Amino acid sequence: MTGGFFAVFDDIASLLDDAAVVSKVAAKKTTAILGDDLAVNAQKASGFAASRELPVLWAITKGSFRNKLIILPLAFILSAFAPWSIVPILMLGGIYLSFEAIEKIYEYFQPHEQQRQNREEKSEAELLAIEKVKVKSAITTDFILSIEIVIIALGTVLTQPLFIQIIAVTLVAFLATLGVYGFVALLVRMDDFGFKLIEKARNDSSLLHTTGRVLVLSLPKIIKALTIVGTLAMLLVAGGIFMHNVHQIHETLHFLPSLLGELLVGLIVGTLAFTIHLLYVKIKAK
Repeated sequence: MTGGFFAVFDDIASLLDDAAVVSKVAAKKTTAILGDDLAVNAQKASGFAASRELPVLWAITKGSFRNKLIILPLAFILSAFAPWSIVPILMLGGIYLSFEAIEKIYEYFQPHEQQRQNREEKSEAELLAIEKVKVKSAITTDFILSIEIVIIALGTVLTQPLFIQIIAVTLVAFLATLGVYGFVALLVRMDDFGFKLIEKARNDSSLLHTTGRVLVLSLPKIIKALTIVGTLAMLLVAGGIFMHNVHQIHETLHFLPSLLGELLVGLIVGTLAFTIHLLYVKIKAK
């Protein structure tokens, strides 16, 4: 009886070891998309008042965890009973990501009325309303990127038993959220840390003062760079979804470097989706 009892524990330990191994493989496969996820979410979490940065980031992080709790069970169910549905879902997500990227590019050159009003003085209630919209948009984008992460991780462990699939993919998904948003939290507080170093510095030429000044001055540039990288990341992720899942597109653009092809496809898909959106808005207005 005792031997059988410990044999069960030995089997469980063996399964956990297998899960750990395949988790590492799945994590490596999702490294690229995690880089995109970081750039996109850093851009989404910026642009708020200093006192609201961490509360906003925490709201987005909680939304990301909720996204994973929705996506993971559905991914396992679809993989088992309707694997044909995964690619169409990914492509719909790709359309959304490319649309959002093109919308950002359009609004940079043609800022609409709401953006102009955002530059004016606003009440606390109005700022909170704008914040709520931005958080909702960030969580929606996270949902699309989370689907991509989960599907890629799942694809690396499909040959494993269901128990190991669940452990490995769940582990990768939740570690991705902790890693990405933990890094973003450090990033958005970088200027505060810089100001504290400046306050503690004995003189303007000290190492603490210089380091603090570099951190303070670098943050706006980093955020601006991440805004550009985040927009490009959305186009690349969207283009990659279509390039990898639509044989005709892959064959047509096979002569282009991978990144250039994905960017081109993302731009085309996003432009078409955004054009349809503009036509719909105009027709609705009339």
